[in-house]
Amino acid sequence: MMKSLKLMAALLVVGGGSLFASAHADEKMAPIPGIGRTEVQRHDFRDAQHEAVQVRVDFAPGTGFPKHSHPGVEIAYVLEGTVEYQLADAAPVTLKAGDSLYIPEGTPHSAKNVGDANASELATYLLEKGKPVVVMSK
Repeated sequence: MMKSLKLMAALLVVGGGSLFASAHADEKMAPIPGIGRTEVQRHDFRDAQHEAVQVRVDFAPGTGFPKHSHPGVEIAYVLEGTVEYQLADAAPVTLKAGDSLYIPEGTPHSAKNVGDANASELATYLLEKGKPVVVMSK
């Protein structure tokens, strides 16, 4: 019973398990249970054709963001918890709070909270304007 209450509280913290607050091109993406995405900022980068986008991604315990890619680079910085990243066919890498990871443009990858508590990352994307931030794999 206590474990159920803790899980329920964790899901409420990340938006009831279905929050997917994002703007612009990602608005059409279906919610992913246990994952919350909040766009922190969007700003021109380099020139008027490129932008930097920062998104906070919150993971309930045991939840993951399925395989996807980005039309630009991503720099993921783990704010709290423990997140396992699987890039293409490489061995998984596990990061904890304070660790970061560079993900090259177009690289298929997934991320999963492998800890018992909530996890969060700050994802920074450097993209061409007008392209979606996230492209889900088929």
